[in-house]
Amino acid sequence: MKFLHTMIRVKDIEKSLKFYTEVLDMELDHEKRLEDCTLYFLNDKEKTCQIELTYNDETPSAGYAVGTGFGHFGFAVASLDEFTKKIEKLGYTYLYPPFDLNGKGSRIAFIQDPDGYEIELIEKVVW
Repeated sequence: MKFLHTMIRVKDIEKSLKFYTEVLDMELDHEKRLEDCTLYFLNDKEKTCQIELTYNDETPSAGYAVGTGFGHFGFAVASLDEFTKKIEKLGYTYLYPPFDLNGKGSRIAFIQDPDGYEIELIEKVVW
C-alpha cells in the first residue's frame, strides 16, 4: 500500500494556490473538475508528497473549520533564515517564528496558509 495525498478544503483557490506554489514551492500537477467542485493536485519538488486542494462551488462564506483533530503539515527547509527572507518578501509572517527544537541545532517554525491550516517548517542539522 502507498500513501498518495492529503486533501483539504479551501475558501479562496487563488490565495491557496499562490501560498502553496510561491511559499512552499509546490507545483500544480493537474486539476480535476467534478460535479460540484474542482480538485487541484500539488506536488513537492521531489514528487514524494501531494496535497489536494478542494474548491467547492458552494463554499461557506466564513470558510471551513479546521477542527481539533488536524495538527499540521510538515515540510523540510534547507535554511529557515532564507525561508524567513522569502516569506517576508511575499508578505507572510510566522505563526511561531523559528526556534531551536532540541538543543542540537535543529530548528522549527510554523506558518499558516490562507485557510488557517498550520505548516511546520523543519531545518535539520546534518551530522
